[in-house]
Amino acid sequence: MSPIALVARSEFLRRIRSKWFIATTLLAPLLTIAIVVVPVVAITASGGDEVTREVAVRDETGRLADALAEEAPESVLFLRTGAPADSLRAQVLRGDLDAVLVLPADLLTGEARARYLSRSGGGLTLQSELRGAVRSVVRAERARLAGAGDEVLEVLDAPTALDFVTVRDEGDAAGGAEIGFLIANVLGLLVYIAVLLYGAMVMRGVIEEKTNRIVEVVVSSVRPFDLLMGKVLGIGAVGLLQLAAWGVLLFALNLAAAPILAALLGPDVAPPVAGAPGAMPTAGAPSELPFDPGAIAAVLTPGLLVSFVLFFLGGYLLFASLFAAVGSMVDTEADAQSLQVPVILPIIVPLLFLPYVVDQPESALSVGLSLFPLSSPVLMVVRMSVASVPLWQVLLALALLAVAFVGAVWVAARIYRVGILMTGKKASFRDLARWVREAA
Repeated sequence: MSPIALVARSEFLRRIRSKWFIATTLLAPLLTIAIVVVPVVAITASGGDEVTREVAVRDETGRLADALAEEAPESVLFLRTGAPADSLRAQVLRGDLDAVLVLPADLLTGEARARYLSRSGGGLTLQSELRGAVRSVVRAERARLAGAGDEVLEVLDAPTALDFVTVRDEGDAAGGAEIGFLIANVLGLLVYIAVLLYGAMVMRGVIEEKTNRIVEVVVSSVRPFDLLMGKVLGIGAVGLLQLAAWGVLLFALNLAAAPILAALLGPDVAPPVAGAPGAMPTAGAPSELPFDPGAIAAVLTPGLLVSFVLFFLGGYLLFASLFAAVGSMVDTEADAQSLQVPVILPIIVPLLFLPYVVDQPESALSVGLSLFPLSSPVLMVVRMSVASVPLWQVLLALALLAVAFVGAVWVAARIYRVGILMTGKKASFRDLARWVREAA
């Protein structure tokens, strides 16, 4: 067995046998499900305690109050009043009224704006509901003033549906933009978290070996390059195993979530879970799920999953070698905090471009970022989840990522060769340049 394989095997077995690895592998999916389930249970359990808001309505138009009362949300009770606006505002400040809705006389002509006065702002949900109710009654009254009959109003209020369909070789998918956006964010964050988590693990391993003086014994029988590659590959295998275990456990817990929620909240309240009995809609029937499972399958293709694994591996290998170089330059994790910033920034910056790439996947900037080795592990997978990316671009991005990895290993191995034996001194950038030049 080659030295690289021996080191990788040693790193892999040592880490998967640790109690921390077993604990985090088992507990992380449980905590993830708990983060989703606990708020649902808490919000539903407290839903019966919702207090109805009493909102005074000062209707200066004389036409909207009755219609607005019919459009009111369930949590709002409109009370018509003719009191002056200043007096109503004072009652809100004293707490005698929850809020005041003022409908100016010129609201119907568009020359004035309605105002909602409260001490708390009302909350985003209430604001959206009230805006919709006021907009609906004002539009209907404007139409009546223009001479429109009830038939015209019914036609104006009739819903108009527009489905956005993403066309792919694997099949068309309705709602592809929303699904692609969701999947793009999930996959992009997975790559970011995995590269940051396991790359930093490589750095800490190098620092630990330097601190314990183990590396002085190891390098007497193993070349520093082999030691570096074995450590990177071994910890990378640990990361893949842990991610695969998390995926399996999350899938199993997802299937169990529906009966658990049904037991806690009742079958009429618990949301359906994909894969659970009765969750799949029948053909031709409207789906009660947030997204059509068929549309999700059309986006989350085997090709996308394979590409995700390849770009994850390429990104991990590239950044892990850089983290290893940082670890070989310092003696403690405290010293590594400042030196690892140049390595962490290229991992964070692609996330800042993620909304733009999702919105404009075919732009020149998006294509360039998805090909650039430091950002392609995140952004190429994001592009593939929202658009049909030509195969040559995917292969080119993988090739550039491989070249960048080889170059990073070439530089990191030379820093590693000298840095792992240097103790008691924090390396400067001049020292790094000298190590790379002299270690060749």
